Amino acid sequence: MQVFGSSGTRGRVTEELTPEFVLRVAAAAGTVWGADRVALGRDTRLTGPMLENAAASGLASVGADVDRLGVVPTPALQAYAAAEGVPAVMVTASHNPPPYNGIKLVGADGVELSIERLEAIESVLLDGSQADAAWDRTGTDRRIEGARRRYREELLAAVDHEAIAGADLTVALDPGHGAGALTSPDFFRELGCSVRTVNAHPDGHFPGRDPEPVAENLGDLGDLVRATDADVGIAHDGDADRAIFFDEHGEYIEGDATLAALADAALEPGDVTVSAVNVSQRLVDVAESSGADLELTPIGSTQIMTRIRELQSAGETVPVAGEGNGGVIFPAYRINRDGAYTAARFLSLLVDRPASEVVEPYDGYANVRENVHYADEAERATLVEAAGEWARNVEGEVSTIDGYRVDFGDAWVLARPSGTEPVVRVYAEARAVSRARELADRLVAVLEAAAGE
Repeated sequence: MQVFGSSGTRGRVTEELTPEFVLRVAAAAGTVWGADRVALGRDTRLTGPMLENAAASGLASVGADVDRLGVVPTPALQAYAAAEGVPAVMVTASHNPPPYNGIKLVGADGVELSIERLEAIESVLLDGSQADAAWDRTGTDRRIEGARRRYREELLAAVDHEAIAGADLTVALDPGHGAGALTSPDFFRELGCSVRTVNAHPDGHFPGRDPEPVAENLGDLGDLVRATDADVGIAHDGDADRAIFFDEHGEYIEGDATLAALADAALEPGDVTVSAVNVSQRLVDVAESSGADLELTPIGSTQIMTRIRELQSAGETVPVAGEGNGGVIFPAYRINRDGAYTAARFLSLLVDRPASEVVEPYDGYANVRENVHYADEAERATLVEAAGEWARNVEGEVSTIDGYRVDFGDAWVLARPSGTEPVVRVYAEARAVSRARELADRLVAVLEAAAGE
């Protein structure tokens, strides 16, 4: 059994993810940490209070006092953990649909746990060896006020406040009813921007849109950019550790193009950048033109952060890393994804030119993503094997870093099982959308045929 996927553990609440399971995960984490105090936060999901209570109980049962921060973005909890020197538990399913929830685990340095530490916690969870405290040694909990304000203050100190304020930007913001609704509107106003919002009230039903900030969910934001003559549109996921953008015309900007633009502004010769196996050619081009090296990992923030720390330990400089889903990491700030910080870094590129011009050099590629659902682990294995068989029998260069990626020279396609949902994701990229669509459709047809058999 693998408990932790590409970014924590997630599932449909009361089905895969129960309060009892969350309690056990928290108790296992508390055992491995051996900490006197642990911070605890959640996003806006309806099941958040229930699962927060379960996590608090699990932590208290192994003797840890709990600092409850309430509803905060994941990066705000991480900032608190780093400032206080305590590990943390975040109750969130990030971009997953409303019925889902999950757990992210954060170290006392404010960084999501490495794969090695997650495996240690998983071992305690599975063998039931948590260190239960005596009745008079169980932990207590307290409510922490001001964590969101402290987070905004840290953000303001870390970005080019004066330059952004001097640009007199109008920002259209869609926090998607998530935790960012309680921090990002104020943060961008404090940066000197005029802010217009949609879906900006916290609501665990997510009535305006699903939490994942992909083009098909963000029509309201494009409309808002056009209606308000905004300079840029910004969207977050449920826990606000990602940022996706629209240009001044209300046109969706591919996350891969944003990552390429941010990387191009940060990379110097001899640097290293890190991304996942579904990396766009855009970032490959930027790394080559900058004289930087590009390292690839399996998909997921945990994998990327683990590799960043390994590279830094080896003396390498990693100014920027991340994925094209809006999850960008600036290790000099913190080795975590932070949607508000990423957005501020993008705003700093708009000081002297519009968003469409910022990303124009990274156009010219089309991306397609499809999901093929599976019912159980047996069907998952069948789909993965079908992808592998197909990859081995077509003319292309095959990579098995994570799933099966085939590069054809003019395009690539990837199939790999999601670490957060019961789907096999199919990604394709090419110069022409018709070519990307053709490759994605071919591989989806292979997987669906295998599922039908």
